[in-house]
Amino acid sequence: MRPAVLTLILSLGLAGTAAAQCPMCKTSLESNRKEKGLQKTYGNGVNDGILYLLAAPYLIVGTVGYFWWKNQKAKRS
Repeated sequence: MRPAVLTLILSLGLAGTAAAQCPMCKTSLESNRKEKGLQKTYGNGVNDGILYLLAAPYLIVGTVGYFWWKNQKAKRS
């Protein structure tokens, strides 16, 4: 199996376990939750936002790579 394919499979397989905040975000959320009585769903929203920000560059690079690959494939034919 190619290393790139293996890396992609492992990255996608472990993405669910990487749903954690950075230490500063976690500390801020915990202090706000204690002071203002925020629900636990507020922290989950921050996690989702972090994951969306993380996914955007990968989608852009993947799209550019796909069109580059498709163009190279068409040139060979």
